[in-house]
Amino acid sequence: MATIYDIAKHVGVSAGTVSRALSRPEKVLPATRARIEQAAAALGYVPNTVARTLKTQRSGKILVTVPDIANPFFAQILQGAEDAAQAVGYAVLLGDTQNLPEREERYAQMLRRNEADGLIVLGHRLPPTARDIVRQQGSAAPVVNGCEFDPALGIPSVHIDNAAAARAVMDHLYGLGHERIAVVGGPPDNPLHQQRLEGVRAAGKARGRLRHLSLVPGDFSVESGHAAGMELLARASVPTAVFCFSDQMALGVLAACRDLGIGVPDGLSVVGFDDLASSRYLTPPLTTIRQPMREIGARAVHLLLAIIERIDVPLQQTLDFSLMVRGSTAAPGSR
Repeated sequence: MATIYDIAKHVGVSAGTVSRALSRPEKVLPATRARIEQAAAALGYVPNTVARTLKTQRSGKILVTVPDIANPFFAQILQGAEDAAQAVGYAVLLGDTQNLPEREERYAQMLRRNEADGLIVLGHRLPPTARDIVRQQGSAAPVVNGCEFDPALGIPSVHIDNAAAARAVMDHLYGLGHERIAVVGGPPDNPLHQQRLEGVRAAGKARGRLRHLSLVPGDFSVESGHAAGMELLARASVPTAVFCFSDQMALGVLAACRDLGIGVPDGLSVVGFDDLASSRYLTPPLTTIRQPMREIGARAVHLLLAIIERIDVPLQQTLDFSLMVRGSTAAPGSR
């Protein structure tokens, strides 16, 4: 098996230069680095990751915990995180917590045991071990939140302005002439639900229509959206528009409309949130808020690695969103 000394002899540089090129490439001139990388490939060099871990006290791994791996929203974020980590030589360890605190804690303990160099939390809770690390290390703690931003956690985060995004949806619906608008929200303790509801109420208050708003709880799943849709459409005063706090719940509302023979958007306008890949292919295509899901994952990795490397970067990063207006919304119909 080739060693860094073999590469150094082949290229005509010192072993130290080879080591830097392979572990800290930014420290080596691009031309020299390219020659070293070519020689490493030609000689079949395989890094000794065990020795490197012992020397640097780093595992070369990032742990990402996700509340629900089956949710396609998180799948997009994970793809962005994986691509960003692989590009700089890190591996991603995935923990599906299934929203269970005991599983969240079990994964966080891996950080304490140095089985991962950092933790990206895609949920809205910090398990006790992660809280202890943040309390002990402050802003140097290698713990980052992605997407489910909660200021109370006191950790760096990558997210969008959920309140502003929800207000943009409501302004769109009010602009079409809707007055009876229903909201299908998430779990009451979820910060995404709270922030989006804040934006909904701000828009309603600004137009003097708060009393016309109604809220049905959900859990961001298709099933909860379908149940909410069936409930709303059975009321004596049926809303003319429904704003769902996830595309999955919007899909459930669309299914309820299908089951009850209600047309969209002539009988009911429906809006989602996230812009999953399938949303533009629904019938009709779904009006929704587009979140930069892959970018959230990539930026969370970059933020975490900057903290690990002690590089100064903004610790709270708010990304742009877009309102994607499609065929599921229109002016109120005759219903």
